[in-house]
Amino acid sequence: MTSPSPKYWKQSDSTDVRDWHAIHEGDGTIRVRSFFDGLGTTGVRMHLWELAPGVSEGDHIHAGDDNYEETYYFLNGRGVMTIEGEEVEIQAGDAVLVPPGVDHGFRNTGDEPLRVVLLFGKPRS
Repeated sequence: MTSPSPKYWKQSDSTDVRDWHAIHEGDGTIRVRSFFDGLGTTGVRMHLWELAPGVSEGDHIHAGDDNYEETYYFLNGRGVMTIEGEEVEIQAGDAVLVPPGVDHGFRNTGDEPLRVVLLFGKPRS
């Protein structure tokens, strides 16, 4: 819910929840929570993703009009990120910054949900 005050906005993780299937041709469904879409002025967007065991975001590259820089902060669970073909183990407390043009994706390899805060936006020119 958005606050009526123009001084700030407050939302919870139940505000804007969607299930996205096969993101970037990954496996399974990712529960996505979006925060403050269309409200901020920095161009940075914020999501909270939850992946059940075995679910993945497929490998992909952000380039051209889709040249996002992405920061992943893992809240709980564990998994593997693939970055330019290299497998990088990730777990709660890890943060990974992926610049535009870098091939990447990740998978939940644990036995509990993998929760990740995703901050993304286009680099300044």
